[in-house]
Amino acid sequence: MNRLKKILGILWILIALVVGYFGITVMGIPKITSGKQEDLVFGIIILFILMPIISGGLAIFGYYALTGEYSDDKV
Repeated sequence: MNRLKKILGILWILIALVVGYFGITVMGIPKITSGKQEDLVFGIIILFILMPIISGGLAIFGYYALTGEYSDDKV
């Protein structure tokens, strides 16, 4: 079971990278450069508030799973 948790930790880190790339290139920068005020506000919220929370949370969760913080033998 611990081996599965380590493999899933790598998967969570990869998902964090994909979500970060998608959030920046598809949702963040195009919204900021569109020229509309409502897109600018949405782009700033995506880039500076949501992306660090989402991708950072996934990466930290994956790191903890990879290093064995969720292993069964810890007390």
